Amino acid sequence: GTEEIPEGYGAPPIYVGAGDKVFDVSFGGVLFYGPGCSYHRFAGVDASRALAKMSFDPADVENNDVSDLTDKQRKTMEDWIKTFHERKNYPIVGRLEK
Repeated sequence: GTEEIPEGYGAPPIYVGAGDKVFDVSFGGVLFYGPGCSYHRFAGVDASRALAKMSFDPADVENNDVSDLTDKQRKTMEDWIKTFHERKNYPIVGRLEK
């Protein structure tokens, strides 16, 4: 089906979940998260586990359980969240219930 395009957007928004946040990566992130791009597999999902493990494995992308992550993996996930929020300035548009 067709997705609605909100005012101010040139295409449907792209959301990526990480930790307890949902980031809108539409502005500045289309070349990474848009259709056909390397990180598109993270679009529309809670990518916490995959980001923490630096994994493109579908078993990690489709699984949002972070309870068994190592301390190093948790830090990696926190680094991604910090990058999204502080370096990339992707807006937080929602919260994930864990």
